[in-house]
Amino acid sequence: MALQDDLTAVQRCVDDLVRTVGKLEQQVGEGPQGGLVGLDVRRVRTDADHLRESVALLRAAASTPAAAPPKRPDLVTIPDTPYDSSLWTDSDDEGLGARDRRAP
Repeated sequence: MALQDDLTAVQRCVDDLVRTVGKLEQQVGEGPQGGLVGLDVRRVRTDADHLRESVALLRAAASTPAAAPPKRPDLVTIPDTPYDSSLWTDSDDEGLGARDRRAP
């Protein structure tokens, strides 16, 4: 349960952050420096809200039971019999030169 305890601690910290950003937003909105500083505080507010949503998603993912490991695909046996040579009648052996010729 250490994971759940850690997630709860993170949730409390994020909630504290959101409350503090709300207080800061109120203080900046009332002061004479509103303008650009207010815009920066709104960005911090948005980031804090996104962080809150991310922690909620993380908690939801951690509370669901782990999925079963993916099933290994079935093995495909490759026969030892040679392939039909008529499949390669229109191609040369790449990198080995043309058929019926020797390398220099």
